[in-house]
Amino acid sequence: MERAAAAPLRMPTGIGSFDPVMEGGVPPGSVMLLLGDIGAGTFEFVYTSIINLAMLRRRDPENPYLPSEILYITFTKMKEDVRREVGLSFDEVLASELESDYVRFSDLSEQYFETSSVPNEWYTSDDLITRLTRRSEHASTLMRLSSVLETAPERSLIILDSLTELAVSYSEPGDWKELAAYLRGLQRVSKRWNSTIYLLLTQGILDRARVQEVADIADSVILYRWEESVAARRQRVMFFEKFRGVMTHLEENDLVKFSIKISPALGFEVNNIRLII
Repeated sequence: MERAAAAPLRMPTGIGSFDPVMEGGVPPGSVMLLLGDIGAGTFEFVYTSIINLAMLRRRDPENPYLPSEILYITFTKMKEDVRREVGLSFDEVLASELESDYVRFSDLSEQYFETSSVPNEWYTSDDLITRLTRRSEHASTLMRLSSVLETAPERSLIILDSLTELAVSYSEPGDWKELAAYLRGLQRVSKRWNSTIYLLLTQGILDRARVQEVADIADSVILYRWEESVAARRQRVMFFEKFRGVMTHLEENDLVKFSIKISPALGFEVNNIRLII
């Protein structure tokens, strides 16, 4: 009698108030679109996730559930920018976890700005000869991105921070078609890599049809929004638009929409009180 194949280990997000809702984490191989209003919690979710995972890794380096590596890819920021932003938002103890070798940063800002009108000295300290050599060997941002992605080991957590800048730079119809095809390929190969990918996209910048196309490509869509509370105060909320392989569990348990709390000491937290939509 054949034994049933073992279910793949869930990959925790590291957010203690969220992973139990997800029965331990997310299925590896998931491309997750994190779509949010400005300031509604998208980046705080990601920062808290990588900080807590780095902390868990330091305490238990042999834990098979944790990602083998966290690869954080930026297009317009430098590693120092991310560190500064985290340091301003969270306590020093949390922010220090970004110094871990477990979190690897890849800065594609020079590639992104190379063909723009942005002055060279604003984004690089390289000399003229180096810049001209790099330009003569110019490859598209997507080709460079592919080279970086392929360095990630199996079962990694990969963050693209942010899809917004990339989508804007590929906004012409022909370029957009190339980007959409690339994202479909990424969604497919993530299953082979057994890696989880966060795609961060800011709401209200791309037109609705393009946002829906990206949402259709992704395995899950998590929305972060500002809403008015009963007391007429703005509050952050997070809810699931879809999650392949997980949505049924969430709906059965009325776990589709949550209020969000963000604090310097704990970072991003979800409120487990169920909200009626």
